[in-house]
Amino acid sequence: MTGVQTCALPISPSDAVDFTGGQAKALYIGVAGNVTAIVGGQAILFTAMPVGIHRIACTRVNATATAATGIVALYGA
Repeated sequence: MTGVQTCALPISPSDAVDFTGGQAKALYIGVAGNVTAIVGGQAILFTAMPVGIHRIACTRVNATATAATGIVALYGA
């Protein structure tokens, strides 16, 4: 991933509440599993996401169908 992340906020998956920091530039996944992210206003299921940083610009991670844990929203350059 290029650029330096200037802010990282741990998130709790929610089917109703968007990230307090607005749209994240990427997600860090601490424990692998499925992630349902809101991308461009649509719920997208990413199956079996491995541990690491994933360049997914999203505004929320839904609780429904999300099994991954230790999720952090990354913001910045």
